[in-house]
Order: sequence, then C-alpha cells, then structure tokens
Amino acid sequence: MNKINKKIQKRQRRHKKIRVKISGDKNRPRISFFKSNKHIYIQLIDDENGKTIFGISSDGIKGKTMTEKARDMGKVVAKMALDKKINSVVFDRGGFLYSGKIKVFADSARENGLKF
Repeated sequence: MNKINKKIQKRQRRHKKIRVKISGDKNRPRISFFKSNKHIYIQLIDDENGKTIFGISSDGIKGKTMTEKARDMGKVVAKMALDKKINSVVFDRGGFLYSGKIKVFADSARENGLKF
C-alpha cells in the first residue's frame, strides 16, 4: 500500500469516528465539509430524513487562493442557511484537522450568523 492510500484511509477512519458521534436533523442540520486538491465542497444535510438541504462547491470561484475561497464559502453558506431559517448547525469536518481552510470556513460562517 502506498503512502497516499494510507493517508486517505486514516482520514476516512477519523471521519467514521466523528460521524458516530454527530448527526443532523431538520432544525439543526449537519454541515459536511470536504476539500480536494482543487476545490471545496459543502453540504447541509438532514440525517433524520436522509436529505441534502443544499450543497455548494468552489468550482465557479476563480483567481483566489483556497483559503480565500473557504472564507467566501463560509459567508455564502451562512446566508443560504439563514434564508432557509436555519440558525444552528452541527459541524462535520470530514476527518480533516481543524486548521487552515476548515478553521477559516467555520470562523467565516460564525461571523455571518451561524451557530455551531
């Protein structure tokens, strides 16, 4: 097994441990965060009904660093959630460490009105 697969498997193992502990519902959905080498993907999920409320990605944002994209996406997610009358969410960092882009996204969403 090569080094890259091992790294991915470690992140997936951490994500499973996180998902056992947290779950979203209609009033307090789960924000699922995933980052690849090129893009960031975010979804608001109602786990009780098995439905995605909405999802966005950084595909359309050009000419910015990943950190700036994460900050902008935090603003957009907070605005979209507040438009759907969702004030409080559960944050699922997807097995990634809570630093860098993930921390910037979370701080931006909190500054724009989301509680988690």
